[in-house]
Amino acid sequence: MMRGWGVITPLVLLQLGVLCSSASGLTEVSMGRFTDVKLNRSSPMEFILQNIPSNVSFILFQVHSQYVNVTLSIDKTPTINDSETGSDTGLLTVLRTNQTRATWYLETANPDPLLASAVSIPYTERDPIPGACNLEFNLDTDPNVYLQYNLYETVIKFAPANLGHARDATPQVCDVQTGQESRWRLQYDIYQYFLPENNLNDSVLLAHLQKMSAVPQISANGMKLATLTSSDRTTMSFSSVPGQGVIYNVVVRDPVLNTFAAYVPVHTYACNFTSAMDNCATLGKVSTKVFFTFCGIFGLFICFFGHRFLKIDFFSVGFIIFGFLMFVLLTKVTHLNHDARLLLTALTGVFGGLLLVGYWWRFGCIYLCVLLVGLVLGFLVAAIVFFTPLGDYSTFRNDSVFWLTFTCIALIVPAFLLPFPKVLNILSCSVVGSYTVVLAIDSYLYTSLSYITLNVLKRALNRDFSTAYSSVPFQKNDFIIIAVWVVLIVCGMTTQFYRERERPAFPPTPYAIWKRDRERRITNILDPSYHTPPFKDRLLANLAWLRDFFRKEPSLGERTPLLL
Repeated sequence: MMRGWGVITPLVLLQLGVLCSSASGLTEVSMGRFTDVKLNRSSPMEFILQNIPSNVSFILFQVHSQYVNVTLSIDKTPTINDSETGSDTGLLTVLRTNQTRATWYLETANPDPLLASAVSIPYTERDPIPGACNLEFNLDTDPNVYLQYNLYETVIKFAPANLGHARDATPQVCDVQTGQESRWRLQYDIYQYFLPENNLNDSVLLAHLQKMSAVPQISANGMKLATLTSSDRTTMSFSSVPGQGVIYNVVVRDPVLNTFAAYVPVHTYACNFTSAMDNCATLGKVSTKVFFTFCGIFGLFICFFGHRFLKIDFFSVGFIIFGFLMFVLLTKVTHLNHDARLLLTALTGVFGGLLLVGYWWRFGCIYLCVLLVGLVLGFLVAAIVFFTPLGDYSTFRNDSVFWLTFTCIALIVPAFLLPFPKVLNILSCSVVGSYTVVLAIDSYLYTSLSYITLNVLKRALNRDFSTAYSSVPFQKNDFIIIAVWVVLIVCGMTTQFYRERERPAFPPTPYAIWKRDRERRITNILDPSYHTPPFKDRLLANLAWLRDFFRKEPSLGERTPLLL
């Protein structure tokens, strides 16, 4: 009986100790299991992991929040060499012989309650150690992935890993290259995971981060984009997708021992949660929405009636070409704000549209005008080709190869269809016009289809964008918008071909019609045989004839016709 109490009493005391500690800010965590915590400035927390198995050599402890920075440290008083601050932060604890417990401390400067999630992931002596060959960041062993973003690209960086080792064993020297017996045999797999579209909920983020923290879950849920060797730079670029949550992580792999270890996952929305204007919740400027709304309405008209109203069709093509070139020029050589650039782009587009309509009105060279229409269609087709996974091939990382291939695809479309100008014009009206409707929808409801042309624009504006992976999510919204786009194209083409089936391919140029009418008017004035008396004279003549008709009975041989 006493022996039974001897076993039960320590367990009871341990549970009481954990309860008392939890009340004072101490939280007990389990290996591999996520723990949700509420944190604020007045209540720093202490995490403790107990009963660590002897075959575990090191533990990666990580904490995640949506956008508020937290400070994770090994000691109660954080120092620069044993703490890390960020919204996705982690520390790697190398265990000593006979060590069965580990402790971490967490705090934040945020006064409001903060929802965060913490997890500890164990690794054995055969697993590689993430960030153990760090020479760039503050921590001696830094398993974190560092992320920076701007409007064009998102860049991640991480420290190289080292081979695993037993507790209290001497680690491999990072700089010594001894072939297959050194850390230079390690390889790094880069993974990407997209959060649900248009969802900024913090609990959704923390739930999906669980799918990108441990190696089995990363391999099952993440999309592997690239594999780096130890001789490559430990950095990778991606296309920024503002408003879309993305999680990145790196899995270091030992091909000799066939073992793996994951870094600390990092996430981004490529936008700011705390800015007063144009933050993640209100992404999209009002001027942009107004601009693309008008473009969408205009494009919907072009999609169904562009060939019938040729002046409006040519105006829209000139607007697109001149506006696009002006936006690129203003962005490259000026520092104007977004609204000013958009206004100048619209004014230049209007001028370009009027210029093309004026050229057709005066000279009537239909093939040159339709060639420009076909170039816009070719540009969109080339952008669609590079929007597919083909665009991520390493061959097209070279700007010369990319732009040469892009130009060839853009020229093939009008060159192939130019002998059939009516078909080319109706096809361009339907495809390009319906795509402007897609852009208008994107300004209100997030869709990845806007990046068909936006990725090309980014590459034209940013020299470093050629190294960025341009993958974007394809989720429910995108499939719905694709279906709408296809329906608009088919309906627009069917409507225009049906309406124009018995009409001439193109109407005569307005200048030729004006010139012909002018010459006819001049001829009528100079030639009395074509002269028609004024209405007053014709009316008096008819009244006189009626008067004479009623005064006397005309003979059978007399017939005076009315002057009509």
